[in-house]
Amino acid sequence: VQLQASGGGLVQDGGSLRLSCAGSGIILSVFSGSNLAWYRQAPGKERELVAIMYNGGTTNYADSVKGRFTISKDNAKRTVYLQMNSLKAEDTAVYYCNVRRPNGFPNYWGQGTQVTVSS
Repeated sequence: VQLQASGGGLVQDGGSLRLSCAGSGIILSVFSGSNLAWYRQAPGKERELVAIMYNGGTTNYADSVKGRFTISKDNAKRTVYLQMNSLKAEDTAVYYCNVRRPNGFPNYWGQGTQVTVSS
């Protein structure tokens, strides 16, 4: 199983980006039954949860991104998305996608995609 994250880049303050994380080799029942999440890690900081979509469809967001970021998925494509609007310099980080069953296994990570917001 491989998760391929893409969509990162350099954007100006106030801009938007859409991250994608496509799973290959993961069967539909595992993907659709998993919690899907985006994390980020800024230089010198610990990895933090940005957004999560539980397998029942409920979503939750870090306070710092509420109202600006939206997590979504396409089961048929085994892909999870993160739409990021009104980006700020403090959103600069490497963003990682995560697919994990509610019992914790299996637990898959993407390779990370860099998001840089210039002020």
